[in-house]
Amino acid sequence: MMLSGWGRFPRQECRTSRPRDEAELRAALAQGGAIARGNGRSYGDSALSPRNTVDMRGWSRMLDFEPDTGRLVAEAGVVLGDVVAAFLPRGWFPSVTPGTKFVTLGGMIAADVHGKNHHRDGSFGAFVDWIDVMGPDGEVTRCSRDESPDLFHWTLGGMGLTGVILRAAFRLRRVESAWIRQTMVPAPGLDAAIDAMEAARDSTYSVAWIDCLSRGEALGRSLVMLGEHAAWDDLDRTRRDAPFVIPERRRLRVPMDLPSVVLGGASLRAFNALYYRNGARKRGESLVDWDGFFYPLDAIHDWNRIYGRRGFAQFQCVLPLDASRHGMRALLRAISDAGTGSFLAVLKRLGPGGAGMSFPMEGYTLALDFPVTEANLRLLDGLDRIVLDHGGRFYLAKDSRMTRATLRRADPRADLFQRLRQELRMTPSFASAQSERLGL
Repeated sequence: MMLSGWGRFPRQECRTSRPRDEAELRAALAQGGAIARGNGRSYGDSALSPRNTVDMRGWSRMLDFEPDTGRLVAEAGVVLGDVVAAFLPRGWFPSVTPGTKFVTLGGMIAADVHGKNHHRDGSFGAFVDWIDVMGPDGEVTRCSRDESPDLFHWTLGGMGLTGVILRAAFRLRRVESAWIRQTMVPAPGLDAAIDAMEAARDSTYSVAWIDCLSRGEALGRSLVMLGEHAAWDDLDRTRRDAPFVIPERRRLRVPMDLPSVVLGGASLRAFNALYYRNGARKRGESLVDWDGFFYPLDAIHDWNRIYGRRGFAQFQCVLPLDASRHGMRALLRAISDAGTGSFLAVLKRLGPGGAGMSFPMEGYTLALDFPVTEANLRLLDGLDRIVLDHGGRFYLAKDSRMTRATLRRADPRADLFQRLRQELRMTPSFASAQSERLGL
C-alpha cells in the first residue's frame, strides 16, 4: 500500500504485514529488510520499508501495573492517549510526553522522545526500565541498563534499527489533578525568550511558541509557557470535586488538502502577529487542562492536510548551549528573509543528552514545518548548513530529506551505530527508507 509519515512526504509503495503474535512476526522478519511501524506519527520515512513494513498496531495490550511505583508494562502498539485515559483518573501521568498523544509506546522508545520537561527530567528513555526486542534471528532479548545494556542504549533513539520492540516497562509520575498551572511570559525577541527560559530552569515544563517570520528587534518574539502539575490545593472548589475531569475539547477536522495560498508569507505574518497579541493578553498564571497544554494540535484532526497535497517537511535541530543564541538568530533570519515558515514553531530548552542515538544535547531545539516546495527544500538545505556551522544536530524522527553527508557531519555517532548494526548482523535484516538514505 502507499504509505507516508505524518508529513505526507515522501510517499512510498510499501509491502506490509500485520503480525498478531511472535510466530507471525518471526515469519515477517525472515523476509528481510523489515522496519516496524506504529501509528504513523514520525514525520518522514523512518517507518517506511518498501520491502517489509511491519504494522505493530495489533500489539496493543497493557499487561501489568504496579500502583506503588507507577510502573506500567505494555506492548509496543499501545497508544499514549490510551495510557493517559486509563491512568490519569487514577492519579498517574506519563513522565515524558511528546507533542501528540497519538504515538505508540514502540515509537516513543525508537525515537527516545523528549518533551517540555527535558531540561529537568531527560527524555522518555530515562523512565524505561526494560525492553523486549526481537532480533534478526527471531529470538527475543530482554534488555535493560543491567542486562544486554548495549542493545538497550542503542534501541533508545535507534529508530527501530536494532530490532522490533515488542513490549516494555516504563514509569508514570504521580499527579493530583488533570490541570496545569501555566505561566505565560510574552518575550519581545529571541534574547528575551531565552532569558525567560533560563530563568525558569526550575519549572517542570517550559516551551515557547516562536514567531519565525518576525524581523529586526522583534526577531524571534515568542510566547514562553511554563507549567506545573496543579496540586489539589491549587484548584477551586468546583474543580476539587472532580480533579481529573476536564471540559470536553471541541474537535475540528481539516476536510481537504488546503491550497498553497493559505500558508503564503502574507497570511503567515498576519497569523503570527495575531497569535502573539492574543497570547500576550494572557500574561501571567492560569489553570489549563492537560490536553490543551501538552497536545494543542491533537484537537485538529488531519491537521497535516493544512500544508496541501505535496505534504510538508519538518525541520528540528538542537544547538549546543554556547552557540544557541547566535545560531538561532541565523536560522530565524534565514527563514524570515525567505518569507516562508510555520504557523507552529516551537523552541525548547534541552538538558544533557542521553544514550545511543538519542537526539537531545544540552542547548536549545527549534522545530518548524515547511510546505514541500522546491524553494523550501533549498531553504532547508541552507538551514542544515547553519546548524552544522554551529555544532548542532538533527532529530531523525522528524527528518525526511537530510543527506548522508549532513548526518555524518552533524553526528559522529552515526558511523558507530552503523558499525554496531553490521557487527550484530542487524543489516540487512532491519532497514527503513530513512536508514538507506542516510547510510545507517
